[in-house]
Amino acid sequence: MPLPIPTLNDGHVSIRPIRVRDAKPMERLLLENRGWLQQWEATSPNGPVAFDLRSSIRALQSNARSGNGLPFVMEYDGEMAGQLNVSGITYGSLSSATLGYWVGQGFAGKGVTPASVALATDYCFQQLGLHRMEICIRPENGPSLRVVEKLGFRYEGLRRRFIHINGDWRDHFSFALVRDEIPQGVLRRWRAGEVPPGATLISDADRRASLTPLIPSRP
Repeated sequence: MPLPIPTLNDGHVSIRPIRVRDAKPMERLLLENRGWLQQWEATSPNGPVAFDLRSSIRALQSNARSGNGLPFVMEYDGEMAGQLNVSGITYGSLSSATLGYWVGQGFAGKGVTPASVALATDYCFQQLGLHRMEICIRPENGPSLRVVEKLGFRYEGLRRRFIHINGDWRDHFSFALVRDEIPQGVLRRWRAGEVPPGATLISDADRRASLTPLIPSRP
């Protein structure tokens, strides 16, 4: 049976389980930040679909009860700042998961996202026993790229047309950490200033490729 989703804290920042009653304040935050967030929002390749935030939260909770995810609300001094989701939790020979998140513009630069990512990653490594955590980021998303740089997630490669974002299939850069390389924990390593330089370095070839449309091969 999956463990209850915890509340985790680091200074002003905390992450806690998402609740159905978060739907209204989260909807307000999303609407207030529409221009800031829309370019990074996942969309359907089959066209616009009706979106019900309460139903979405219930689906996340159901996924969590199945042991496949950890949906968190990110808070700063107790105020809702955004959302972080650990998805695709797999045990056994893979023992991995993927991290995704969004944060309101008014909380950018306050350390909310790196602290939240570090807290969630440490929990997955230390309490769930996962081996690998991955974050995939659009090449244009400078703020998210700075998050993985701060925390020392290793660059692993370019994924072409990987996720449908803001109306089209978008390339993503892939970053990851495995538990063996950070026995002290992601949060402690970051706060101690011990993140190794250059881990997040993206190759020039992949940067150039991400700016070049895929050309279909001839049959």
